[in-house]
Amino acid sequence: MLKSQIRKKIIKIRKEKNNKNIKFSFYKILKQINIRGKIIGGYFPVNFEIDLLDFFKELENKGEKICMPAIRKNNQMDFYMWSTKDLLKLNKFGILEPEQNKKIIPDIVFVPLVAFDDRLYRIGYGGGYYDRYIEKITKRNFLLKIGIAHSCQKINKVPTNKFDKKLDIIITEKYILK
Repeated sequence: MLKSQIRKKIIKIRKEKNNKNIKFSFYKILKQINIRGKIIGGYFPVNFEIDLLDFFKELENKGEKICMPAIRKNNQMDFYMWSTKDLLKLNKFGILEPEQNKKIIPDIVFVPLVAFDDRLYRIGYGGGYYDRYIEKITKRNFLLKIGIAHSCQKINKVPTNKFDKKLDIIITEKYILK
C-alpha cells in the first residue's frame, strides 16, 4: 500500500478513535526520559493528533524550556522558543506556530505522526519536514526523537526510503515501543 493510501486510512481511524476521548498519560513520558534541564521540542496538534499542550504547559510551569516548530522556505523547519503566553500565527497549512525570533535546537523532540510500525518508522503528512530536520540536527547534535500516537495508528510495516528517519521511542495510550 502506498503512503498516501495509508495516510488517508489511518487519519480516518484516528478521527474516530480521538472522538472517543482516549486518555493519554503524560506520566508515561516522564517515566521514559529525563526531561529536567532539557530543551523540549513540541508540536501544535492538528487533524486529531494527540494534544500535548497541557503537558508542555506543566513543564513550562516547572521551569523547563519549550520550543515549537515553524516552517520555512524549501520545506525546511526550525524550532523557536515558545511560552504558553506567546502570541501565535497560522502558517500556510493552517497550523499554529511561534514567531520566528529565537531559533533553538531541542534536546528532545516530540514528533506527531500518522502511522508507525514496530521498527520505529513513521508516516507523516508527506512534506518531509521532520525527516529533513532530524537529518540536519543529528549531524551536529544528539536528538531524542519521540513519536506520540494512538495505538490504532500502528501498521505492519511502514514503506521506507533513504530519506525516512527512525524514531527512538513511540509512546501510545496502551504501550511504549523502543
